[in-house]
Amino acid sequence: MYSINVVVVEDESIVSKDIQHSLKKLGYNVVGAAATGEKALEVIRQESPDIVLMDIMLKGDINGIEVSLIVKKELNIPVIFLTAYADESTLAKAKVTEPYGYIIKPFKEIDLHTSIEMALYKHKKSRELEKERDYLFSLVDNKEAVDGFIFVKSNSKLVKLNTKDIYFIEALKDYVVINTLDTRYTIHSTMKDIDNKMGNAEFIRVHRSFIVRLDKIVAIDFPNLVLENDKKVIPIGGSYRDDLNNRIRVV
Repeated sequence: MYSINVVVVEDESIVSKDIQHSLKKLGYNVVGAAATGEKALEVIRQESPDIVLMDIMLKGDINGIEVSLIVKKELNIPVIFLTAYADESTLAKAKVTEPYGYIIKPFKEIDLHTSIEMALYKHKKSRELEKERDYLFSLVDNKEAVDGFIFVKSNSKLVKLNTKDIYFIEALKDYVVINTLDTRYTIHSTMKDIDNKMGNAEFIRVHRSFIVRLDKIVAIDFPNLVLENDKKVIPIGGSYRDDLNNRIRVV
């Protein structure tokens, strides 16, 4: 079974030893301990533990809250605060660091075990969500549409959109509007960037402000073209006319 590595940061020697003893009894691996913020950072950076138990009120120039902020930013290691102070002022300062839990001293071993396991589970799920988010955003940032679909940013989430459902894309000042038959997605981008991402197999730019899906065109009457179903009329820019003629089959 994988052993969980823990660093204990506590400035009271007797309390620190008691915590370490309890952790070992519970099956955790104590890889380091510190009594000051400066020493805590040194130990945490060196050992890179799975979790840190951090006393909020430390002696020295750096308190537990400040150490936790650095640990979160640099190492992304979950921190559980240990404190005998549960007043609103202390908690308000501590919660800014988004800790994975609080243990109020004195505490029982079951409280220690429960808090650690919940924090590790929460951190694991948070990492999984970050990886999924990064993967989805990487799809959005791909140079071309992948396997017939793209992900569109809509209302703070990513929506999967089949490229075959797209009729046309229109430039609107600093935004681009992707139009399906019944939905519009407005995103902050440029036509050049969208043109590159959509690729040229299914889409063609026919105007500086319009990209259309080739198989949605039902009629061309220069200087315009007509799309199927919604009968949307799209202008054809003079500099794009030759490319359009080369891409369509005329008999």
